[in-house]
Amino acid sequence: MDYGEKPIRGVINVIMGGNEEWAKSNSKRKAYFGSVRNVKSPLKKPHPVQGWQVKFDKRDEDDILDTYSKDPLVVKTLTASFQVKRLLVDIRSDCIMAGLKERFQAFVNNRWLVFVAAMWMQSFTGPGYIFGSISPVIKSSLNYNQRQLSKLGVAKDLGGSVGFIAGGLCEILPIWGVLLIGALQNLIGYSSLWLIVTGKVPVFPLWAMCVLIFVGHNGETYFNTAALVSCVQNFPKSRGPVVGILKGFAALSGAILTQIYTMINFPDQASLIFMVAVGPTMVVFALMFIIRPVGGHKEVRPSDGLSFTVVYSVCLLLAAYLMAIMLLEDLVSVSHNLITIFTLILFVPLFIPIVLSFCEGHRDPAEEVLLPKPYQHDAGNPEQDTREHEVVSSEFKDENSEEVDSLVVPEGQKRIAQLQAKLFQATAEGAVRLKNRKGPHRGEDFTLMQALIKADFWLIMFSLLLGSGSGLTVIDNLGQMSQSLGYDNTHIFVSMICIWNFIGRVGGGFISEIIVRYRLK
Repeated sequence: MDYGEKPIRGVINVIMGGNEEWAKSNSKRKAYFGSVRNVKSPLKKPHPVQGWQVKFDKRDEDDILDTYSKDPLVVKTLTASFQVKRLLVDIRSDCIMAGLKERFQAFVNNRWLVFVAAMWMQSFTGPGYIFGSISPVIKSSLNYNQRQLSKLGVAKDLGGSVGFIAGGLCEILPIWGVLLIGALQNLIGYSSLWLIVTGKVPVFPLWAMCVLIFVGHNGETYFNTAALVSCVQNFPKSRGPVVGILKGFAALSGAILTQIYTMINFPDQASLIFMVAVGPTMVVFALMFIIRPVGGHKEVRPSDGLSFTVVYSVCLLLAAYLMAIMLLEDLVSVSHNLITIFTLILFVPLFIPIVLSFCEGHRDPAEEVLLPKPYQHDAGNPEQDTREHEVVSSEFKDENSEEVDSLVVPEGQKRIAQLQAKLFQATAEGAVRLKNRKGPHRGEDFTLMQALIKADFWLIMFSLLLGSGSGLTVIDNLGQMSQSLGYDNTHIFVSMICIWNFIGRVGGGFISEIIVRYRLK
């Protein structure tokens, strides 16, 4: 075959990336080598993905070797060139796989993915808020009076309040281990209650029933603790929004589970207890390895404000939608197919925040440590960095003005840098001594023993103890209150109180963050 005026050198140049003009104009070469896009020499530019664009297969190689079979030197040169080509193709494939692996690792270790997964888990793991819906069937099936039912409700509330065990286990176990214990407790407690209510096993004494519901509801403390610990460590500068949103979704789970129960259309009300036992456990098993503290950038970024605004918008949209469909189903006779559509649409807002996982860029933790402090803390406020540098420099110039002025300019700058380093070291040593003497301050991390000796801890505890009792009493007895007023379907009232509880918690986290962040400005 004829490859033009310069057959040997032309073929070699095309393979190795040279003589681009000849390669583009020769029609016979294109028949063997296909189109050439941005042919560059891999020897001059060693990046295999961008530098190798010549495409031809094994048959083309054999045809070329057959053409020049009479010249051993050419055959040897072409064979080596083909081997280089195949090597570069293999390297390109390895680079693509390495890039995909890196992207996957960055996605899995993204703190927004952990936050969204925690939101999903909290949306289905708050069974304590629908006790008002299952208490009527417990009362009728076990022939309990109101006093016995109230004792069962107290045991449930105690199970949801004893969370120090979960907090202690978070110090010695991984987060997935804490979630596993909580899921098993939820499954054992509520599934045993369902078996007793449906008559599949003999009725236990009242104290044993209290133990079962205590164990089942205590599993919720493991879910809350794991979600809060992971997300607060991932967002240490945005604790208010994180805690408010996660606790809000825990309250909203009552309305979500009720809507799912309405869609499935179980034959009896006792099936709601079965769904409470199985549903949260399945969700936790699916997300237990995603919810965890992750490395990387944990300080405030300029994009965090917009991201939390998106989450708040989703919260308001979800609450409004749930309220609308609950009222519609109660006031109008709605077909089961339409209820199914409403419930499926309910999951759409829950998946919107997953977009945040793709919006935040990934940075290696080692690179974060090497960054200067202004880039670690507030990359969007260069004026503050300039002011801090000017203040430090002016202090040293004031204290040592004569000494510094007597030096030449480079030597003076060097002297200022040395004095700055001494000041920073002295400040760090003083901070360590102060911390060892007085313990952590507000906003820092506390151990359990450090918190027990703080007045703030006991003030918060007694405030919750005195303030949340009335709300829990109403939630636990909402089913009996609704039936006493002549309403057969108590689910609508339980769902409404869950929705308003959700709005109050999310709003509380938002307002508290504003007060804490801007009160000193």
